[in-house]
Amino acid sequence: MDYTVKIFPDPEGDGDYIAEVEELKGCTAFGDTPKQALEEIEIAMRLWIESALKHGKPIPKAKRRKLLSLEVV
Repeated sequence: MDYTVKIFPDPEGDGDYIAEVEELKGCTAFGDTPKQALEEIEIAMRLWIESALKHGKPIPKAKRRKLLSLEVV
């Protein structure tokens, strides 16, 4: 899936990382590490799309090739 994935530290500062898919509203996941957050968001994307198909909702097209944006502060 070639959606735009952004990964960033949890703003609450508990050490976790949040991953979100720009094109899929509400599609987020988290993990203890950036790698784990990426693995979890890939699962979330599949489930988001399966749910949309099941309910007859449109599937947004990817804006560009998959992009991993990691912001470390």
